[in-house]
Amino acid sequence: MDVIYPLAVPKRRRLCCEVCEAPAERVCTACTVTYYCGVAHQKADWSSIHQKICQLLIPLRTSMPFYNSEEERQHGLQQLLKRQKHLIEFCYTVAQKYLFEGKHEDAVPAALHSLRFRRNVHGLSSVELVPAYLLLAEASLGLGRIIQAEEYLSQAQCTVLKSTECSNATHSLLHRNLGLLYIAKKNYEEARYHLANDVPRRGLAGSYSSSLITFLRNCYSKLFQWRLPHFTFPPAICIYFASCAFGTEDIRTSGGYFHLANIFYDLNKLDLADTLYTKVSEIWHKYLDNHYQVLSKDRIQQIDLLGRHFVNDTGLDEAQEAEAIRILTSVLNIRESTSARAPQKTIFVLKTLVMLYHLMNSSKAKEYATRALNLAREQLDVQEQTGIEELLSLISTEEDLPVT
Repeated sequence: MDVIYPLAVPKRRRLCCEVCEAPAERVCTACTVTYYCGVAHQKADWSSIHQKICQLLIPLRTSMPFYNSEEERQHGLQQLLKRQKHLIEFCYTVAQKYLFEGKHEDAVPAALHSLRFRRNVHGLSSVELVPAYLLLAEASLGLGRIIQAEEYLSQAQCTVLKSTECSNATHSLLHRNLGLLYIAKKNYEEARYHLANDVPRRGLAGSYSSSLITFLRNCYSKLFQWRLPHFTFPPAICIYFASCAFGTEDIRTSGGYFHLANIFYDLNKLDLADTLYTKVSEIWHKYLDNHYQVLSKDRIQQIDLLGRHFVNDTGLDEAQEAEAIRILTSVLNIRESTSARAPQKTIFVLKTLVMLYHLMNSSKAKEYATRALNLAREQLDVQEQTGIEELLSLISTEEDLPVT
């Protein structure tokens, strides 16, 4: 029975719903430490995150055992802190993955768990809370709850303004979500005000990346020339901060390029959109190719005495893999609509997806390789066809090898 009996609850103890913090009426019978206001929120939390962390919550939400010494007690506290930090990152990654897959409703409970654990570990005013606020804001925007998204973004902005230790990566995430909010609200004057306040920060980078600054200046020049809405600016600022944090060629910067490309594409500025989509494809292709080369060298050195090969991996977490799939398949759809004019670009994205799915040990790798080969036979020369045939052969060969 998972219904809470009021007489069984200790006096003055208030049990709150895990999802909405309303008075609880039900309890999870598996862990007995998680409460809900009703069946709907219990099911929502279970399908989102609770089934993955149910048993992990028990030691965090029950009284600590009696320790015989201070040394044992400190060790117990350290273990508790490690569990909480693990759950912070795990819940955050799960929520991110849901967002990249377009599952905004499922992302909310996971993001709320990440936020609560962050509060427990870092306090109520720490900048470490900002990534969780931004996840909740993005999920709210995806669900059409603009006012709620604005509240989460206000909390994030307030926390960032009070902090002297906010990273460029966090600034990048904040501006990306603000850009999404301004698009949803169509409040371009507020976007202009926000970006004007951001201008002094741009001097922090100095000569960090002259090529990036030149690129952004060119974008700004085009935007003013075409008199485009100001919501086109936040992705560019997002690119700036992401580049300061990770570099201009990092996969974590590619999301900013992708969002900016989408804006140009929607505004029918296809040349700029094409350049940015190419940039995104090249960044992911370079990362996956380099990672595969490293794995290949390790595999040669690590074949055991039985001749068994080791399993591929992408070097990414689940959320990053979901983001890569979303970005690259979106670019592919656009490329395929213009493949008659530029088949090489379509094939390049297909080959990038082949590497991604191959490293994920997915059968889709062969599917995309076959599509690339068929397109190459129709549009390209024999040399390009040969390269894709070799890639397809490599995939087939490695699929037949036993793994550890």
